[in-house]
Amino acid sequence: MCAPVVGLLPRISAIPGQKESAQAASPVALPEPTYLSPSDDTFLEELENANFQFFWEQANPRTGIVKDRCNVRGSDTGVLGSIAATGFGLTALCIGEKRGYISYASARDRALITLRFFAKKMAHERGFYYHWANINTGERLWQSEVSSVDTAILLCGVLMCRQCFEHSEISQLAHDIFNRVDWKWLSEDTRILPHGWTPETGFLQYRWDSYSELMMMYLLGLGSSSHPLAPGAWDAWKRNTFEYDGIRYIGSYAPLFVHQYSQGWFDFRGKRDKYANYFENSILATDVHRRFCLSLANKFPDYSDNLWGITASDSEHGYEIWGGPPSTGPIDGTVAPCASAGSLPFLPGPVMRVLRTIQYRYGAGTWSRYGFVDAFNPLTHWYDSDIVGIDTGITMVMAENARTAFVWDTFMKNPEAQRGMERAGFKSYRPASPQELVELHSRGTQHR
Repeated sequence: MCAPVVGLLPRISAIPGQKESAQAASPVALPEPTYLSPSDDTFLEELENANFQFFWEQANPRTGIVKDRCNVRGSDTGVLGSIAATGFGLTALCIGEKRGYISYASARDRALITLRFFAKKMAHERGFYYHWANINTGERLWQSEVSSVDTAILLCGVLMCRQCFEHSEISQLAHDIFNRVDWKWLSEDTRILPHGWTPETGFLQYRWDSYSELMMMYLLGLGSSSHPLAPGAWDAWKRNTFEYDGIRYIGSYAPLFVHQYSQGWFDFRGKRDKYANYFENSILATDVHRRFCLSLANKFPDYSDNLWGITASDSEHGYEIWGGPPSTGPIDGTVAPCASAGSLPFLPGPVMRVLRTIQYRYGAGTWSRYGFVDAFNPLTHWYDSDIVGIDTGITMVMAENARTAFVWDTFMKNPEAQRGMERAGFKSYRPASPQELVELHSRGTQHR
């Protein structure tokens, strides 16, 4: 037990090279909007409360570093911490205080301890932190890289705390941590940011060059006042257009979480750059993923309109990077609750149907003191024993955004977030109604 630390698929195609494509922003009919009911809100309250307990109990109270994962069914003495899970954990402190799961003073004090440690003791390189660290000491583990995207998730949590807690030292520490990050060093020879850096080999060869969870990273870099990215960085990465089952959207060969993470904090509703409305794009991508899972029902009969969702997660045979479309990884009927839960603001009705099915039909194996386990397979009767920090984090953050938009509203008060979106060219606009989208899409089809 975790102990508190003291078949044939519908046609899919990628339309390559579309960075500024009219097709990338082509209007399509969005699914009919759905809303949360009072009973849905009660369900999500229980889920968020359970999620919060993970971040409170599985963080070292002297460093604030949150465990990457923990075994919720047996003994767990691991010390592997994740800076991304810590970013979610800082955000969880804000949600937990707002929801009354913890007192303001306790949440503030934990945030203060965490920011002090990261500002003054945690090892870093030009402000970027190592992906994995010992929760007790902050020492680098697993020869991990200084991670650009994991640092971005941490920074989102840091900025969230600055707005949530009216405390002069928290504000100063958040300022120091954020402004120490040298985005110019990361981009000194390219506008396409590398995944990271190690002292042994230098910059990693992999680059953030296509649509993914990268948006938060580029927006934070553009929003920096001390070491900002060049303005052209936002235009440097590709926005490839995919088409599935007649739905066209910006996507990538990656799991569903890439459409969720940046939108945990940055509020893209009612805004667009010259390429797309990314909130609407995530609605489409989530609906496409739902349809993809349904198309697999002949092979994996557990998938249905009441049970779908595949994203990077645990499996019976280890951790897998899987999902679709296009089909990625050795899909075997496993369901990851965070896949649908991370899209709660995009498709609340369909997602709630899935979450209720998981709890009421499979709850004995899937539910724990921290909410849902990371994954399960109804076909083989396998149930994970682990809770994964980032998956629990996106569940909690998106549940709160779907209920109240609290994380969006709080985070977007940060001038860095506002400046990043402004420099990327985002402007507010009135999204087309579903009927207008249908008419525009029909006219576009007639002229092809």
